[in-house]
Amino acid sequence: MPIGLIALALGGFGIGLTEFVIMGLLPEVAADFRVSEATAGWLISGYALAVVVGALGLTAAVTRLERKPVLAVLMVLFIAGNLVSAVAPDYLTMMVGRVIAALAHGAFFGIGAVVAAGMVAANKKAGAIAIMFTGLTAANVLGVPFGTLLGQAAGWRSTFWAITGIGVLALAGILALVPKTGSGQGAAPSAAGSAAGGLRIELRAFRSGQVWLSIAVTILGYGGMFGAFTYIAFTLTEVSGFSASTVPWLLILFGVGLFVGNTVGGKAADRNVDRTLLVVLAALVLVLVAFALTAGNQPMTIASMVLLGGFGFATVPGLQMRVMKYASSAPTLASGANIGAFNVGNALGAWLGGVTITAGFGYTSPIWAGAGITALGLAVMVFAAVNARRKNDAGRGVPEAAVEPAESRDGVELQRL
Repeated sequence: MPIGLIALALGGFGIGLTEFVIMGLLPEVAADFRVSEATAGWLISGYALAVVVGALGLTAAVTRLERKPVLAVLMVLFIAGNLVSAVAPDYLTMMVGRVIAALAHGAFFGIGAVVAAGMVAANKKAGAIAIMFTGLTAANVLGVPFGTLLGQAAGWRSTFWAITGIGVLALAGILALVPKTGSGQGAAPSAAGSAAGGLRIELRAFRSGQVWLSIAVTILGYGGMFGAFTYIAFTLTEVSGFSASTVPWLLILFGVGLFVGNTVGGKAADRNVDRTLLVVLAALVLVLVAFALTAGNQPMTIASMVLLGGFGFATVPGLQMRVMKYASSAPTLASGANIGAFNVGNALGAWLGGVTITAGFGYTSPIWAGAGITALGLAVMVFAAVNARRKNDAGRGVPEAAVEPAESRDGVELQRL
């Protein structure tokens, strides 16, 4: 395994920690800045929306540049954002820090995945990308609960100081360990987007209606789970009756479910993407409804936490694969757009959950709102799957190469719908 992958995974760990750890610290942050729970929730929504801007805008802007220096600059941006958050004297400054850090998020994962694949042989590319993304998984399984524990013990600012340190280590690792061959030099023009008209070719992927439907499912399906999870600390302490010191350990259970769901969901999606998404989204709606109904029961809450993480993240591999499948000639920007879509879902879920709390519906209301959003995502997925099946049935007389992804001479997946 190239050691440079460890540096990329460490960067992914820090970025994932920045995005998710604040959920366990939201009560402390709200109390420190003397703002409402819903207002504090905008620190999550603001981050998510800034990720969308970075995933699309920054990725498109740097497609012609060498990737290693770009990754280093993105990590500097990430460090600066977390440093601002750690020293923020007020809510507005904290929001600015969150936005600065978030701009690096989408572009780092999009570009980093290409760099990771460039470090290994052709038959090991998927494994290299998976290693990089283990940093994000580890952030949820271990980083978030222990980051929450640190924040509760030494103040929430200490967690952001720790994340800043992780960013510095990741930057040093990228500069020292990631080879220059992982840059834009030597890559296929259409994959790197560095050839004339590269961005224009990437934009053609959005002519596919199935790409847009897949992005809509990502926003709604993932947004429903995230909306329920955003205010989970309040639900656990105010409804379920757990002490604040118990929250980090309960988040570990969520992380265990996340890890298992992500792994099992990926294997299932390899066999049949649409069927996997339909089953998992339907199960997620049921889990959210059950959680909302039984949140006052501690054993049921514990079970719901595990299942929420499991079914919530079992959607992620399938959602990403589906967008890649229907992105016609160039999947790079479409893949980045779907990373942005995950974060639009984050913002939507967090916003709607905050609205329901502000309206006085209680701390289970974000879970009910999440169930509704996910149900809508399931409906869109049913429509997309039926529409795709009809087109497949109508195209049975078309040669298989015309409907299945095929690798071109440049190594780009082509799909003619």
